[in-house]
Amino acid sequence: MAPRRQPAPALVALPRAFYERPVLAVARDAIGKLLVHESPEGLVAGRIVEAEAYRGPEDLAAHSRGGRRTPRTEAMWGPAGHAYVFFVYGMHWHVNLVTGAVGEPHAVLLRAVEPVVGEPLLAARRGREPGDLRLTNGPGKLCRAFGIDGRHYGADLCEGPLFLAEGDRPRVARSARIGVEYAGSWAARPWRFLDPASRWVSDARARGRGDQRSGAPAPGRARTGSRQPRG
Repeated sequence: MAPRRQPAPALVALPRAFYERPVLAVARDAIGKLLVHESPEGLVAGRIVEAEAYRGPEDLAAHSRGGRRTPRTEAMWGPAGHAYVFFVYGMHWHVNLVTGAVGEPHAVLLRAVEPVVGEPLLAARRGREPGDLRLTNGPGKLCRAFGIDGRHYGADLCEGPLFLAEGDRPRVARSARIGVEYAGSWAARPWRFLDPASRWVSDARARGRGDQRSGAPAPGRARTGSRQPRG
């Protein structure tokens, strides 16, 4: 078995400028970064291997579609670099990175991470053994493993115990987002980004297409043929 990637010597939160960019660029660049939580039970960190961009209000797959602004979605409308956390199916928490400018309800859903630090704690929270690919290969799974829940709604990702840190720059593939068939033509947009070499991607059968190597332009210009909304 190949040796597991090691974290950077110092886990330092990314600056707010990382998040104050178009959501597609942030989603693409999040792949390879480290999700870190300095929880009361211990430090855990994982390499992000899958994320999806949501760009409301035009994006019909976004919670902010049509300009919806409710207590649940308020964090998306606020400043970049905060966490938008929501409860789904009556059992799972999902965590998103708020991006762009204030008043632009854009966010990046974290879908899967590869454990790097604190895997025994991640496994204990999930009731599984270390090394099990099911520990963090889905948005609800990673939140449970990382101890992320409604208490982290609106958390400042640049100052608090929950943050993103520098990682590596892998090749990145993209595909349509998962589970948004209701969004019409928006469902087909390739706004899911992933590391095609990672075994921790949530759906190994959907590896994406048209990968980008490090140093390639960030995909703020979506390749759909029509003019894209700003953000």
